[in-house]
Amino acid sequence: MKPEKHLLSDLHPGQAALIAAVHADEALHHRLAALGFRIGNRVQLMRRGRWAGPLHVRLGATDVILRQAEADLISVSPQ
Repeated sequence: MKPEKHLLSDLHPGQAALIAAVHADEALHHRLAALGFRIGNRVQLMRRGRWAGPLHVRLGATDVILRQAEADLISVSPQ
């Protein structure tokens, strides 16, 4: 049985997870890594915009706003 795949965009506000993988092209992967989106880092969804709006996430002491499409490229392991 395959483990269930969770995406950053699947989290609910207040829920935390560990980053499992970043499935982005090289340029976006480097940009996200510079912001702290690295495998093993803890991320918490703070709030989400209405409809398919942006996501407000926290990595340590850093707050980042991500587009839904970017959040769909980040696999996580919920805690």
